[in-house]
Amino acid sequence: MLDITKDIQSLTNFRRKSGQFLKQLKKSKRPVVLTVNGKAEAVVQDAQAYQRLLDIAARADVYEAIRQGLDDIAHGRTRPAREVFSEFRRRHGLSR
Repeated sequence: MLDITKDIQSLTNFRRKSGQFLKQLKKSKRPVVLTVNGKAEAVVQDAQAYQRLLDIAARADVYEAIRQGLDDIAHGRTRPAREVFSEFRRRHGLSR
């Protein structure tokens, strides 16, 4: 969860105290929103937290693909593999 008293900082402040911010990022595992002229411009987080975010996103993609496949099965949008492979061989001039 974002803590606006600690996790939203100006880019100037981040530049001045980058070492402190890096320690905070590693300890808290929370991202810091950097602002320029009061507007959010960038988000900084430690590498381990970012990797965790990438892993979660990858799993979400897999779960969505599975969900779509199950939905295709439920709505009859599938064909037997034998039929698909036979058509593939025919289209590409491959023998069995």
